Amino acid sequence: MKLSNFNFELPKELLAEYPAEHRDESKLMVIHRDSGKIEHKMFKDLVDYFDEDDVMVLNNTKVFPARLFGNKEKTGARIEVFLLRELNQEQRLWDVLVDPARKIRIGNKLYFGDDENLVAEVIDNTTSRGRTLRFLYDGSYTDFRRKLRELGETPLPKYIKREVTPDDEERYQTIYAKHEGAVAAPTAGLHFSKHLLKRLEIKGINFAEVTLHVGLGTFNPVEVEDLSKHKMDSEELVIDEKATEIVNTAKSNKRKVCAVGTTVMRGLESAVSSEHTLNTFEGWTNKFIFPPYDFSIANCMITNFHLPKSTLLMMVSAFAGHDLIKKAYKQAILEGYRFYSYGDAMLIL
Repeated sequence: MKLSNFNFELPKELLAEYPAEHRDESKLMVIHRDSGKIEHKMFKDLVDYFDEDDVMVLNNTKVFPARLFGNKEKTGARIEVFLLRELNQEQRLWDVLVDPARKIRIGNKLYFGDDENLVAEVIDNTTSRGRTLRFLYDGSYTDFRRKLRELGETPLPKYIKREVTPDDEERYQTIYAKHEGAVAAPTAGLHFSKHLLKRLEIKGINFAEVTLHVGLGTFNPVEVEDLSKHKMDSEELVIDEKATEIVNTAKSNKRKVCAVGTTVMRGLESAVSSEHTLNTFEGWTNKFIFPPYDFSIANCMITNFHLPKSTLLMMVSAFAGHDLIKKAYKQAILEGYRFYSYGDAMLIL
């Protein structure tokens, strides 16, 4: 499989700028791998495809307001700073992306907020846009994190050209988000409403939670034709004993184990034992899944509609079969399904 196998024409108007009015009322395409049948439903119809003791695995990471705007000392130029990950809590060191990057050099200082009492100094260049910043702030670590949250805005993906609204703070977050650390939402989970979760629970569906803090590496373009040469950025992953027990019990009882999103699928496949069961895990994963690939844990998945040439599309193709996904995406475009983070969903059985 080469990069060019994953290219397709995506009409611009199908990139979702806003979420559906109600979380569980986005469209749902249901794909049956055994027969190749494709159905068109609504997300709340999901409940019809699962039975008692089936398991859904959720990613409970929480998006933090990672996008800040500061001013460069002396020139006052407005600079966007995108917080990627905290490197050192004590020294307040962060890996960030800056834009425009050409203006930001080692030694420069950036000032944030109207009172400018949060300052950052550039101490290293990591990539063309990447920098390491040391934040200078008079106050405790708790106060410092509060300040970052206060000044930051919801990190909507770059393709959304509009201004961030107060609604985004709630809607670009799953309703079961718990552990702060992601700079992008695990978007398949955005379709779940409290009401739908309750209906699934009443039907006897079990839920297992893992934490994978989504980084921007998930969305990095693949720039090599030979996919085996693409390197994924590492992302932090935690799978505890409770989750492994729920998943492994369902597996041994031949129930459905549904990965809600590509982040969950990547997490599960990063923690497979030699017996093809799920292990506990605490660390970092840079797992890159593309066809051909044998999946060990989940036997169905929920996912959004992904961009051409993306690693997410490659994973979904590995799971459902390349030809079936090509056919499904053609139908999705004809039927006006909405793509990407705020878009519609797909259930692969």
